[in-house]
Amino acid sequence: MEKELKNKRVKLRFKEEIEPHEILLDSLAKKKEEEFGKFEIPLFQKIPRGFLAVSLILIFILFAKTFQLQIIQGKSFAARAQANKFIFHQIQAARGVIYDKNLEQLVFNQPSFDLIYEKNSFPQAEDEKMKVLKEISLILKRDSEELKKEIEESTLPEVLIFKNLDHQTLIILETKIKELPGFKIENNTVRYYPKGEILSHLIGYTGKINAQELKAAPEFYSVSDYVGRSGLEKSYEEILRKNPGQLRIERDALGNVISQDVIQLPESGESLVLWLDSALQKKIKEELEKMAKEFGARGGAAVALDPKTGGVLALASYPPFDNNLFSRRISEEEWQGLSEDPARPFFNRVISGKYLTGSTIKPLIALAALEEKIISPDKKIDAQGKIVIQDAWNPEKIWEFKDWAIHGLTDIRKAIAQSVNVYFYTIGGGYGDQKGLGPTKIKEYLEKFGWNQKTGIDLPEEEEGFIPDKEWKKKTFPEDPGWWDGDTYNLSIGQGFIEVTPLEVAASFAAIANDGKLLKPQVVQKIIDTSTGSVQVIKEFQPSISDELAIDQKNLQIVREGMRQAVTGQNSPLASAVLLNSLPVKAAAKTGTAQVGRDQYGNEYYHNWVTVFAPYEDPQIVLTVVFERIKGEQVIALPVAKEILEWYFTK
Repeated sequence: MEKELKNKRVKLRFKEEIEPHEILLDSLAKKKEEEFGKFEIPLFQKIPRGFLAVSLILIFILFAKTFQLQIIQGKSFAARAQANKFIFHQIQAARGVIYDKNLEQLVFNQPSFDLIYEKNSFPQAEDEKMKVLKEISLILKRDSEELKKEIEESTLPEVLIFKNLDHQTLIILETKIKELPGFKIENNTVRYYPKGEILSHLIGYTGKINAQELKAAPEFYSVSDYVGRSGLEKSYEEILRKNPGQLRIERDALGNVISQDVIQLPESGESLVLWLDSALQKKIKEELEKMAKEFGARGGAAVALDPKTGGVLALASYPPFDNNLFSRRISEEEWQGLSEDPARPFFNRVISGKYLTGSTIKPLIALAALEEKIISPDKKIDAQGKIVIQDAWNPEKIWEFKDWAIHGLTDIRKAIAQSVNVYFYTIGGGYGDQKGLGPTKIKEYLEKFGWNQKTGIDLPEEEEGFIPDKEWKKKTFPEDPGWWDGDTYNLSIGQGFIEVTPLEVAASFAAIANDGKLLKPQVVQKIIDTSTGSVQVIKEFQPSISDELAIDQKNLQIVREGMRQAVTGQNSPLASAVLLNSLPVKAAAKTGTAQVGRDQYGNEYYHNWVTVFAPYEDPQIVLTVVFERIKGEQVIALPVAKEILEWYFTK
């Protein structure tokens, strides 16, 4: 009973203490709690749950990255790590050299030093980059911004900054190179040509490799290498070039060198032995230069062949250039002066110059007429100084084709010896009752002797000659009525539109001298290896016959007799080459003069030729000399040939 009364008093007190609005709020809270859960969670429960969630996310990211690095990109990163561990450097080897036929060395390798920029070793921070570049610029005396631009524009891992450092600059760089990250000094070699201008067109020169060439053959070249740019240096690049060795350098994570191993030994390039007689080459160059300067010739060329092998005994073009210029730092002014020189010193006139031949063509026209039985060798034509014909389209118009003299009765030997125009007009184009070859047959025989095709000489940039014909003239001069007799007469004496290189002329006359073998001219006689200290022949070039001409030997002999008569003057009082009769050996020759135009003052200009073979009974040399654009009909090729051959057979 007392217990019940006590409970009632507690309840009554509780009711008195709780306000009505508190009861309302309490009921609302219970309702919300049932809908959304509790509003507050104890702090000690919230922290572990958040930490667990973040940890799980991080573990997942770490696992994903590990999977990417180890599984997806594992091989790639392993390769990069290996690349960073090892550095491979080329070990330089020597480029092959060149000798004349007597094993006189014509080309040498000289030590040189280049400054190279390496992208991988260059600082990444911009301020560090500029600090190094400014230091380099001060030493090299170059603008730092220009140097920076050059580096940034290069797509290669290495850039040649400065070639062939001079001694003073080299010393400064050697003392500071460790403070210039990204740059290194590399040992190199440059070509030295002791005979310089004497052999510049034949030997050629080397120049710095470009990006395209380097990408095409990185196993043979580095950014500082030189490659052949002209002459034998270019045509035998793959023979002369070296096969560099390879050095593997192992580094630790800090970049310190742990070990160095040679994994491939360097191999020097193979060397060349030429057919060249360098003493004869020197003599020819001197005579060309002397006469060209004395008579104001724009240029000149001379080539000497061995008619038995096709070997090039000498090959000279005037004016020459000094090929040593390209082994040092040729200035922009020097290069501009050479490249813009109207005399074109880089132009090899022997193989690329195309000239009107003048009377040089006449032995070949004579051979064609004999082969086609147009005329017998003993038939005589009365050469009275000119022939006269009517115009094919206007009968009232008369054309005169003149000779340089009145020769009287002339057979084929005298016609060659005295260079009788009227005789060759007649057998070339026909006149009176004498039938002529006509342009088609003339072209056919000139083609047999290679006058419209490259000889195949082992030098770059050879040009082929040109022989005009009816179709060509029709296309070239559509307003002209066509090919007429006058065109054939001009072609018969080497005038008009025909163009031939001095080398094509020499090769064709070698075929006359050697009984009809058209030989490919060859500069290199052997490829040799001298790396072991002794001479080992790798390859020897045998005479290459381009064509065995189907020419009657009797007719060849008649032409040779005519060329011999040009020297002796026998039965030919106006013989064109009697100056050569004083040579210590018997010789046969044909001269030529071709009119090439007039200047604004009316002065006439000519090309002047001579081709000689000697000794007459057993030819050992065929020499062709031409001077380009001489004022007036001055005969200067003939005395040059005399000086050269007199020296050659008495040296």
